[in-house]
Amino acid sequence: MKTMFKSQELWDLVEKGFVDPNPAQPNQQLWDTWKKDAKALFLIQSALDDDLFSRIASASTSNQAWEILKKEYLGDKKVIAVKLQTFRRDFETLAMKEKESVQAFLSRVSRIVNQMKSYGENISYETVVSKVSRSLTSKFDHVVAAIEESKDLTTYTFDELMGSLLAHEGRLNRSQEKVEEKAFQVKGESPYKGKSENSRGRG
Repeated sequence: MKTMFKSQELWDLVEKGFVDPNPAQPNQQLWDTWKKDAKALFLIQSALDDDLFSRIASASTSNQAWEILKKEYLGDKKVIAVKLQTFRRDFETLAMKEKESVQAFLSRVSRIVNQMKSYGENISYETVVSKVSRSLTSKFDHVVAAIEESKDLTTYTFDELMGSLLAHEGRLNRSQEKVEEKAFQVKGESPYKGKSENSRGRG
């Protein structure tokens, strides 16, 4: 829902709410804010089933409704703090397994990062990219070194890193396939050569 609110330029209103400077004398700007807030509240209400709708029915602003839903799904501040601490620990201990694919590892990273963000953590691209770079297996050392030398890691995005790593893994896999194919061909030729030499010997 955050994405939807951001696309409609409503997220700041939903997240922070607004204060009427002078409700007795509303001006055009205040009317516009009321309209935007009513739209955001309508979007929240429309996304809920009857059971959840009853819990926010008394909310008169989108921020009030959002805070009720946050408490419903995330818990109170103590619960949020404990869960955030768990997700931070999971993030810090992340490491790519030896035979794990880039896609599988980055999916694990994305899942933990999204969980952290859902509980209010403000985690930057730079932090995520840096963590992933340190957590890859040794076969990615060359591509990581190239990225660190050629890119500005303060603006380098997770999606860009993913693209580079997937491309590198694809090249590694193709090289490995060629090696295995050559090895298979050599093994396939050896018995044939042996038989030919034996046949000539008996002749």
